[in-house]
Amino acid sequence: MFSKASKGAPDAAEAGRSNTRQGGGKQGGSGIPSIISPDLKVEGNLTSSGDIQLDGTVEGDVTSRGLTVGEGAKVRGALVAETIRVYGTVNGTITANSVVLASSAKVDGDITHGSLSMEAGASLAGQIKRLERLIGGSDAPSLGSEKLSSPSYGGTTPAKPYDA
Repeated sequence: MFSKASKGAPDAAEAGRSNTRQGGGKQGGSGIPSIISPDLKVEGNLTSSGDIQLDGTVEGDVTSRGLTVGEGAKVRGALVAETIRVYGTVNGTITANSVVLASSAKVDGDITHGSLSMEAGASLAGQIKRLERLIGGSDAPSLGSEKLSSPSYGGTTPAKPYDA
């Protein structure tokens, strides 16, 4: 029933499962994103220390390490993450170290960023501001910090606007 060969090391499939459970070598999550599927509507805030893939509808603020808003997704709320990629529709503020707006993106709200890229065809109605300090890292505020909350959703301003 049990042989000496099976006692020494788990097989490749078990090793992969345990690696995933232990974090898969990535800090702050399993490396597998949490997914909000296209047929799911969430009313409330979402918080994750890992990555989130939004393909459905979210009415609330979203805070995570990495965030992807899929092409058919609709979000109404503030988004805060280290990296945000938008392919769908966002009505609310975006705060991230890196923001990428794909050609299918439609954003109605301000973006506060460390770096921003927009593909031709992306739609943005709002102000663009530069982050004073990057999100994450040892000297930066945490993702849950009040300084990173959206002003339109009860928090304080994430960064000072440029003086004109």
